[in-house]
Amino acid sequence: MNKNSKIYIAGHRGLVGSAIMKNLLSRGFNNLIYRTSKELDLKNQKLVEDFFQNEKPEYVIIAAAKVGGIVANNTYRADFIYDNIMIQSNIIHSSYIHNVKKLMFLGSTCIYPRNAPQPIKEDTLLTSTLEYTNEPYAIAKISGIKMCESYNIQYDTNFISVMPTNLYGPNDNFDLEKSHVLPALIRKIYLGKCLEYEDWDAIRLDFQKNPVKDYNINFSNEKIEKTLFNYGITKKNIEIWGSGRPMREFLWSEDMADACVFILEKVSFKDTYDLNSNIIQNTHINIGSGTDISIKDLAYLIKSIIGYEGSFFFDKTKPDGTMKKLTDVSKLHSMGWKHSVNLEDGVNKLYNWYLKN
Repeated sequence: MNKNSKIYIAGHRGLVGSAIMKNLLSRGFNNLIYRTSKELDLKNQKLVEDFFQNEKPEYVIIAAAKVGGIVANNTYRADFIYDNIMIQSNIIHSSYIHNVKKLMFLGSTCIYPRNAPQPIKEDTLLTSTLEYTNEPYAIAKISGIKMCESYNIQYDTNFISVMPTNLYGPNDNFDLEKSHVLPALIRKIYLGKCLEYEDWDAIRLDFQKNPVKDYNINFSNEKIEKTLFNYGITKKNIEIWGSGRPMREFLWSEDMADACVFILEKVSFKDTYDLNSNIIQNTHINIGSGTDISIKDLAYLIKSIIGYEGSFFFDKTKPDGTMKKLTDVSKLHSMGWKHSVNLEDGVNKLYNWYLKN
């Protein structure tokens, strides 16, 4: 891969894709191509095929996906399995048809069984039952891994799958209903602080930047307070799904991007498995920090950074999801890459980014 290589980034505006694009640009890669979802519907096979025929990318990064937190995954199950399978299948197949030199498929560590031994090694895949709440999304991502492996085996392509742990960073999704836990906590706790100080202008600006369902600019302060209450946000209390006991690993998105570009430049499919084995499987690569924190401790960390004085209510009637999910990143470490941003620094970075954007 050289600086003039034509690289297609699917999902360039999202948390993952924007971080990878930023990293590539910083390294001097100058021939990046991308399309918004309005410009190219990746669920439409004919449109994707036409795009590849016209553009002929040499390298492809699949960062496009329908993503969300535990609430969204559990609610919109059909959308999560259909959209993701269609997006990745269309891109992978067109990459094969048009002789793409190398493809990177980005998945998620939710592919692993609910009760997987910790830390989770790549060979834990498909050894037990998945977590129910995000099962459709996980199955879609597993199908992407297997599609890449199968095309490599049958067609001698060079398609690599990577499984980042829970990511956070610039261009994250802060939707109060559909976002992942860390950005959701940042926004909820920030809005709780605004209520403490009765900073209605700050709340209105927040709603303007990140729209809230059924809100309009004519809402009184009382209606705004009621709207936030419906999301479990008050000046004295923030509601959090589950017990707070689940342990989660988090990785700064720009660290993830650095790992992805490292793998694109230095790792081939044949580096991901034992060449002496007759069985080729579990070729994907975990990308993570190798450290974890409870949701409760994460909430208190964010609270201390933001300066909220209220308390937390952990709603134990809501599902916790998998109780512990920590990746084994020894495979990636053995290839020569490790993360650099710790969680506290990363949360500070994301909170400041959120306030400015």
